[in-house]
Amino acid sequence: MLRFLPLKLGRLYRCLKLLLVVGLFVILLMNTHSLFASFQKNELTDRRFINLNKCPACFGTSWCRKFMNGQVSFETWGRLRFLDVFNVKNVYFAQYGEPREGTRRVVLKRLGSNQELADIDQKICKRATGRPRCDLIQAMYKTEFARLNGDVRLLTPEVVEGWSDLVHCPSQRLLDRVVRRYAETKDSGSFLLKNLKDTERMQLLMTLAFNPEPLVLQSFPSDEGWPFAKYLGACGRVVAVNYVGEELWSFYNAPWKKRVDLARQLMDIAEQLTNNDFEFALYLLDVSFDNFAVGPRDGKVIVVDAENVLVADKRLIKQNKPENYDVWYESRFEDCDKEACLSFSKESLCSHITVDHNYYAVCQNLLSRYATWRGTTGGLLHHPPAHIAKDGQLEALLDECTNPKKRYGRFQAAKELREYLTQLAAAASSSASATAR
Repeated sequence: MLRFLPLKLGRLYRCLKLLLVVGLFVILLMNTHSLFASFQKNELTDRRFINLNKCPACFGTSWCRKFMNGQVSFETWGRLRFLDVFNVKNVYFAQYGEPREGTRRVVLKRLGSNQELADIDQKICKRATGRPRCDLIQAMYKTEFARLNGDVRLLTPEVVEGWSDLVHCPSQRLLDRVVRRYAETKDSGSFLLKNLKDTERMQLLMTLAFNPEPLVLQSFPSDEGWPFAKYLGACGRVVAVNYVGEELWSFYNAPWKKRVDLARQLMDIAEQLTNNDFEFALYLLDVSFDNFAVGPRDGKVIVVDAENVLVADKRLIKQNKPENYDVWYESRFEDCDKEACLSFSKESLCSHITVDHNYYAVCQNLLSRYATWRGTTGGLLHHPPAHIAKDGQLEALLDECTNPKKRYGRFQAAKELREYLTQLAAAASSSASATAR
């Protein structure tokens, strides 16, 4: 009886595939009219589609002229609205064109699911009127987003603390940086909140509370060497960022030389975000293969999802001297069955100068044998060449970086792992050059 089980499962799998194809064909037939309409119309010029009609309950307007002029358009699959059911994150690929520069690929984000966007509308209405539905524009002027009027000079920590990960423990220095670099105003460059228009202030605060990713990209821009995607602009509730390249997951089975180089870069990112000359520690709270991308030309690894980034000001920690602030903080390892899970305490990240969280996050969720993603385990450095596996140093460093056995072992392991990966990358390059000759 058991010998026929694989055959039955195979038939069942083929039947399911056939049903899926038939289902998609039926959907196409039912949507034939809208299908042709989708290809003929550029929906990104529609004020309602991009929720420009909801401003100032939106993310900005700096790119609206480009949207309205038709300079931004969806790529083929992005035009098919019936496929939105599969696009839960509301992330789209588009083409952006300038007369003299030609076209280039950009990424458009709504910064949340449809349900999350509907929820923020309901919250605004309830706070303003007590009802779940209302005139959103009028309601915005009765919320905390409008309390900081033109008489308020600075955006201060007590006003926005805890609104999102970015400002879980904000310093005045961080908030001044956020306001000064705010890109959705014509008069950027000043840290004075009163220099922003009422609508600009509300958009800034709305973004800070709903999804601060655009503010992370603006405050720590790629032009200055930060490992984030480049922020381009916004119109309504659609934000445009630079297209980086394929997601990191696409390189899971790349040649060993490539994977070693990517791993080294990931550890460099962990180091840069933890220790830098600006004394801002940027802790990645959501680390997974689809939150990083790789440039097609330079092979550079970039963070492409910066919603869950907690920023701690080390200068403020040194100044306030909370209990045990100068004791090295070690993140606790937890072996869980879920994908991309991390254990961390935001309060601890905010109250210590020396923290190993970013090393832990990269090692556990991306590099080590504990990394689990899309049903696959083993991490980016799976199946090393035989001589490296036999040596055992790589596995030992990855294990200590993920689940340290010694006190402060992760700090040392991370340092040694970066050095070892640099050596492996150099050796792989030399080997490839010798083979080419």
